[in-house]
Amino acid sequence: MEKITNSLQENEALLSRLLRIEENFDIVKRQTMVADRGACLFFVDGFVKDEIMEKLMDFFYSIGPSDLPQDSQGLFQGFIPYIEVELAEKASEIAEGILSGMMCLLIDGYTKCFLIDCRTYPVRSVEEPEKDKALRGSRDGFVETVIFNTALIRRRIRSPQFSTRQMKVGQASRTDVVLCYMADRVDEKFLNKIQGQIAKIQVDALTMNQESLAECLHPRRWWNPFPKFRYTERPDTAAASILEGKLVILVDNSPSAMILPTALLDVLDEADDYYFPPVTGTYLRLSRFLIALLTLFLTPMWLLLMENPQWVPPGLSFILLEEAPSVPIIWQLLLLELAIDGLRLASINTPTMLNTPLSVIAGIVVGEFAVKSGWFNSETMLYMAFVAISNYTQASLELGYALKFMRLMLLIFTAAVGLPGFLAGTGLILIFLLCNKTLSGESYLYPIIPFDFRKLMQRLFRKRIPCKKE
Repeated sequence: MEKITNSLQENEALLSRLLRIEENFDIVKRQTMVADRGACLFFVDGFVKDEIMEKLMDFFYSIGPSDLPQDSQGLFQGFIPYIEVELAEKASEIAEGILSGMMCLLIDGYTKCFLIDCRTYPVRSVEEPEKDKALRGSRDGFVETVIFNTALIRRRIRSPQFSTRQMKVGQASRTDVVLCYMADRVDEKFLNKIQGQIAKIQVDALTMNQESLAECLHPRRWWNPFPKFRYTERPDTAAASILEGKLVILVDNSPSAMILPTALLDVLDEADDYYFPPVTGTYLRLSRFLIALLTLFLTPMWLLLMENPQWVPPGLSFILLEEAPSVPIIWQLLLLELAIDGLRLASINTPTMLNTPLSVIAGIVVGEFAVKSGWFNSETMLYMAFVAISNYTQASLELGYALKFMRLMLLIFTAAVGLPGFLAGTGLILIFLLCNKTLSGESYLYPIIPFDFRKLMQRLFRKRIPCKKE
């Protein structure tokens, strides 16, 4: 690795070549003076704070030759009037610092460079995330700048045990990855394992931010759709997970946090469970669990009963079809599964001003006239509407799609073989869950398997937060 020398001219030429100054209009090289010595500034336009830069320039113009220390260390220790200053001598480290947003100061006669961290990134306001909302609680959310995200967590955990360890991933992108944890509560073995895996990642860039990192951390068993990572855009959720001993990973340019390790019941948790009194929180949690089961088994069980109407007791005869289907029920259900995803994708890509017309078209044309034309039975539309709405009760999109894939498998097995197919599909779902492990190697179904009654009751029923009395 090339190191800078005490020649300003040589250092300028070296950094200009590394940064390709002639080809990048946003990388600025500014020649100036510090006392009676020549100096040069390198920075990325749009990343530095102009006010701080102007004050530093005024200071350097105001000092005299006798005030200037003779070596880099003396200038670094007590001369530059700014807090965040680093010394660097390797050209690659200096170039990486400049491209990260720092300002580089080279002074003739000094063998080290001064990296002044007066950067500021373009960032949107800290507002409540659209997807991860809560009826009560704080209204702030993570943004795309990792330093702001760590500050949002630090604001909630004012303990010296709270640690933020920074790493860089990607040979080209050099993306900042931050591990957040409580030093006295985290599993040290698991922490070292994840840190070692991140350090060994050989990738050009984290092009998809957290998803790229997740695929690097767990490249195997891609066929199992149940999520191994829990994502949240809420700082309060991330802080609560850290206090429970979890590991939270923040990736620069991503407005969400990854929580590890993650089991099935962790994914089903939501912030509203804790922002309401214990009775209300328990009701919301149990309702969400029940709705998740209905989302998975409602349409396959109804299809099984429609294929075997003699099994329907007289009290439930209203679930039978009033009219003979023109299209087989299994094809109706599969077509509606595809149509619902199509409408969801269309709503994402539709401009806001056209959302209402799209909803009218979807509700009236696709719904009512699809039944009148004979393509779909009204009962099929009703059950699929319930399933489509119920999917949004889960905060985790990954879990919602996992339940969808399992439901499609159950439908196909049930339509092909009947009751044996339904039972085989249910068994296969259990195999998916049993074979799935958290990244720490623990059971994905804990505390159900292995069974821990006390822990299970804590996960199912919201209890009061214990407060110590003086």
